[in-house]
Amino acid sequence: MLEREEYVEQAYLFKALYERMQENMATQDLLKWIKEEILSTTNLPMALDYLAAELKLHGTFAPAMEKLSHYFTPFQTYVIGEAENPRGKFDFRVALKVLEREAEYRSNAPTPQGIFLYEFECLSRNRLGYDRGLDAIALDPIFDSAWREWITTVRRQVGLIDIADLIYVRSQQYPIDCRRQGREEPPAEFPMLFGQKEGRIAMANRRKDPLLLFAALHRQLNYPAVPKLVPVDQTREILPNLARRVDRLETRIKLVEEEQRGGIDLTKFYENQPGKRSSGNLPKDDER
Repeated sequence: MLEREEYVEQAYLFKALYERMQENMATQDLLKWIKEEILSTTNLPMALDYLAAELKLHGTFAPAMEKLSHYFTPFQTYVIGEAENPRGKFDFRVALKVLEREAEYRSNAPTPQGIFLYEFECLSRNRLGYDRGLDAIALDPIFDSAWREWITTVRRQVGLIDIADLIYVRSQQYPIDCRRQGREEPPAEFPMLFGQKEGRIAMANRRKDPLLLFAALHRQLNYPAVPKLVPVDQTREILPNLARRVDRLETRIKLVEEEQRGGIDLTKFYENQPGKRSSGNLPKDDER
């Protein structure tokens, strides 16, 4: 885990990239200007130098971030790699917003539960693939061996068992329900990774859409929500396009009116070329 100031600057980096990419500026230039704004006491300026060099050489971010695995988490690298995949449909702007919100959460007392639920929801909403995605999540330094073992179990069982059930049986609510219902409790060495509140919310959302589970966790426990793609504002193009259409309609109406009066005068569309007499100055038949 990095220091808090590192995550604060990372959040600013992803936010600035997202906002300034809308201005159609080169990414190399953006990194150069953003580096001047980043706090120099952090390690991010050095990482930006390496990212800019690799970007000029290969044209992508993901390979450089993978080499900086001591600074960027495997999940961050995986998200950027999926956004840069030419065969994928994951928008690079959404990837930047995902990483920005994750960095903001890491800078404010993050928990393993919140990090896992946020990153798993990101995989679910954007269809990024569970196999490689969960492998990247498991390598996050915030998770201990018990968490990594459980994430590996989730990777094998996701799609066969609801994520709500997987969370419920590893929550502190599960042994309470077992005692109340007279069932056998899990062994003491079986670690409970989620709290009682997460277990109750998961139990209430069993056999439902997983997105309802995530929405309830956001409302009740204030876990971060995965950002969605905001459509590009096209209102700026409405008036120019409308003006061009009106001009074309006026031209067509004038042509129709001229045709009804007796024909269209084509001479006004002729170009007066140098050295040639225009059609309007041609001699009459009796003058030839």
